[in-house]
Amino acid sequence: MRKDYENHFAECAFCRARQKFHRGLDVSLAILTSLSALFFLFALSVLRHIKPLEHVAFNILGLDISSTYTMLVSAGIAGLCFSVLALALVLTATPAPSYLSGLAVERAKLIEERIEERLPAAIKSLRLR
Repeated sequence: MRKDYENHFAECAFCRARQKFHRGLDVSLAILTSLSALFFLFALSVLRHIKPLEHVAFNILGLDISSTYTMLVSAGIAGLCFSVLALALVLTATPAPSYLSGLAVERAKLIEERIEERLPAAIKSLRLR
């Protein structure tokens, strides 16, 4: 059945374009969820090294500084956990990892062919195939 699908995608430009569009969406979703996890890690590292909004929390909002810090850290940890969970779901539910590995293999072959074109004939003759 896979062969039938591959043959159909090879023949039908409409279905091939739709598949390419949906693979692009899968990759975009994986990138966005991984960026979200990285941003939450960055926010937690900033909270660790900088006193968070001490002036705003104490003077304007009338909050205790330690409770504000605890609230921000717990929100950062919850966001990080949610982002990692979303990334795991995206990577298991979509064919993005196999699609990206296929693109990487194609790109590596293309680069290898370009390098081989530029090699001198003496070096090409020494290469074992």
